[in-house]
Formats: sequence, structure tokens, C-alpha cells
Amino acid sequence: MSQQKSTAHRKIVIAHRGASAYLPEHTLAAKAMAYAQGANYLEQDLVMTQDGYLVVLHDLFLDDVSDVAERFPGIRREDGRHYVIDLMLAQLLTLEISERVDAQGTPRFPNRFPPKRSRFTANTFDQEIELLQGLNRSTGGSVGLYPEIKSPAFHHDHGLDLASAVLDALKAYGYLGRDSGAIVQSFDATELQRVKHELMPERGLDLPLTQLLSGAEPFHLGLAEIATYADNIGVALDMLMGTNGQTASVEPTDVVKQAHAHGLAVHVYTLRADQLPTSFTDLDDLHRFVFERVGADGVFSDFPDRSVRFLNR
Repeated sequence: MSQQKSTAHRKIVIAHRGASAYLPEHTLAAKAMAYAQGANYLEQDLVMTQDGYLVVLHDLFLDDVSDVAERFPGIRREDGRHYVIDLMLAQLLTLEISERVDAQGTPRFPNRFPPKRSRFTANTFDQEIELLQGLNRSTGGSVGLYPEIKSPAFHHDHGLDLASAVLDALKAYGYLGRDSGAIVQSFDATELQRVKHELMPERGLDLPLTQLLSGAEPFHLGLAEIATYADNIGVALDMLMGTNGQTASVEPTDVVKQAHAHGLAVHVYTLRADQLPTSFTDLDDLHRFVFERVGADGVFSDFPDRSVRFLNR
């Protein structure tokens, strides 16, 4: 059964980096809050440390969300960045994680959790899985994982097989089949095909896959091929809008219709109440467009509580 068919009876909310509108992204606190808010899936962006551990961080580098420049100035590369892959796990876990800031140290979302308040740390993929499975057990819930294989070519260039490590971790924790509660995503089509045709069969796994697409990609040309290895597509919000959401009246594209015709479910990123396209008055206005007018199957939301509340209404 395709993921599109299995989710046709319900729309899903994926907590984008956790409840990232309320707590620093990808921290265990943000994930616990998203769980409590009723998200169907918690998202994990996965990268690797120098000693080969999977950690949950959005970027290959740490500058925008941590005090790495102060703690480990010696690992700064020529591009000015401090990369996760240049730190051992033990070093990484000493960093303080905070709300995302720009190059000048200004919060990208000024009304979110203040930077450098309280204390948050990065976490490993194992820690997050154990948190999620513990919460599922203690609450009787069935919230799933939605890990992203982040920049696999970069990791290959550094001698690390990120995709294999992700699948090994999922298998070790019992995520084996299509209904086990894990969906694997990546922007890298070549690597996702490798996952489908090589890595999962080697491990006896059969997990749903999501091919992530950006608004700059030619959408229709690859759908038939994507459907041979993926179950879902993850599309940028502006791919649903014929006017990119910048005018008073937004006409939807046929992205969802075309995807459904190929048996692919559509999960849309990223819904934010504090970063709305200019043609929408509030987050529920955007929800109505995405779910009702366009017919998407799920959303990656920084505000999982509000997306869940909309669907429950």
C-alpha cells in the first residue's frame, strides 16, 4: 500500500524541528512539547559528528544555533563556519543550543524563545528515539519519526555513510516496515533511490520514503520517476501558489493533483504564523488554502498545536 493511500483518510501534522515556534529547534524540550501538542510525527534533521554519531541538527554547521565559535574557535573553516563533522560527540554535547540567529546575532524570529536563556543542548538520534518511544509508552500514543538524511554527498566526501547509519538506527529501534511509525526523507534523489533499492533490502526494511523538492526544481518532469521509489513528496509552500503568495489573490497550482495522480502524497513545508506569505491574513487562512483548497496530505509546521487544532475543528 502506498503512503498516499494509507494517509488518505487523515491529514497529518509533522512538527518541523519540534515545536520550534516555542522552544529552540531540535532540542528535546521542543520535541516533548510538540508531542504534547498532538503532532503526528516529529521531524529530525540528521548529520554526523567526526566520530560517526548521528545528531539532530538542521545544518551542517553550528554557528546559527550554538556558542561553538566561543567554545571551539580552532575548528573554524575558511568559509567562516564551524562544522558538526569537525567535532567529536563529547565536544558537541558541551555546546549550548539556542534560538536561531543571523550573522549579526539577531534572532531570525524575534518573538520566539529568547537566545541565551535557560540551557539547551544538542541530542543524538538515539536519545530522541528513546524520548519518543518512552512518551508513546507512557501516554499510549503512536507518534512517529520523520528523519531527514541531510546532505549525504557531503558526508560521503568525509568518509561517512549517513544513510546507512540512519537505517541502522531505525532498525535497531524496531522501525522495520511501512506501518512501524517512521518516514525517511531527503532532498538527494540519488541517495533516496539507493535507500530504496539497495540499503533497505540489505537490512530487511521497507519504510515509506519522501522525496523533498524545492521551488526551484522542475516539478512535473520527475513525478513518474519519483513514484518508482518514493511514497510522498515534500514540497515548498510556494510550489502550491501560482503567484508565490505575493498578491492579494492566490491561485493554486496543480502540484497536489499531479502528485496524487502518480500515487504520491504531498507534505508541505513550512507553515509559520510569524512568516506568512503576504496574501494570507493568519495561519488558519493558510491552513484552509493548503488543506482544503489545494488538498495537501500533511504539513511541516513550526506551530504544531495550531495546525492540529485546525484539523481537529
